[in-house]
Amino acid sequence: MRQIRCHIDSPLAVGSHLALPAHTTNHLLRVLRLSVGDRISLFNGDGRDYSARILTGAKSGAEVEILDANPVRSESPLRIHLGQALARGEKMDWVLQKATELGVTAITPLITQRSEVKLSGERAEKRQRHWQGVIASACEQCGRATLPSLGPIGRLGDWCGEVGDTPGWYLEPTAKAGLGSLSPECDASLRLVIGPEGGFDDIDIATLQAAGFRGLRLGPRVLRTETAGPAVIAALQALFGDLRG
Repeated sequence: MRQIRCHIDSPLAVGSHLALPAHTTNHLLRVLRLSVGDRISLFNGDGRDYSARILTGAKSGAEVEILDANPVRSESPLRIHLGQALARGEKMDWVLQKATELGVTAITPLITQRSEVKLSGERAEKRQRHWQGVIASACEQCGRATLPSLGPIGRLGDWCGEVGDTPGWYLEPTAKAGLGSLSPECDASLRLVIGPEGGFDDIDIATLQAAGFRGLRLGPRVLRTETAGPAVIAALQALFGDLRG
């Protein structure tokens, strides 16, 4: 039987009783048809899975007892901060989901010169909450107990200015350097920037290069914005991260 994992945005402690949110209760009792006495796994992003037993099945919020806690060692030794240009519709959800599954440490949605998506104010806050849910759901599925941090929507230039000493790369089909040019150390950190639909324009490239980012070529074909990030991350993990050696 597959393990049922649920993300809970609240403190968890062994021996305590916890009332689950209504939406979690509905999913467990109505969709998955669990009942009193069944066991589930909870996590809140602190790096541990908490085994829990369902005590009551009230529709307003099932109560569970936390039985034990176990550390989850599923994080990559390669810390990748993905800067993803805003994409339309479900494409952004796809990128966030797959980047989370592939083990990125942080994700920041970026506004570039050719970004077609315009988000600000209440709309931006609503999307941020939605994206946080996408990330949490991806962690539930893939077994991560540490959620990648989600930064606020920012402009490319502002984000580049925060790079510090962390090496930065941007995907560009005409770049001279390929993946073989990279040689991050064990437990290294890096920043990876993926452009929007239509790619980076000259102002973006100049901004990136002025901040010390270098162009990176993945192959001879031009990838869609929702394909590029997961493809590069998977290759980096294979060469220098999860599958290294």
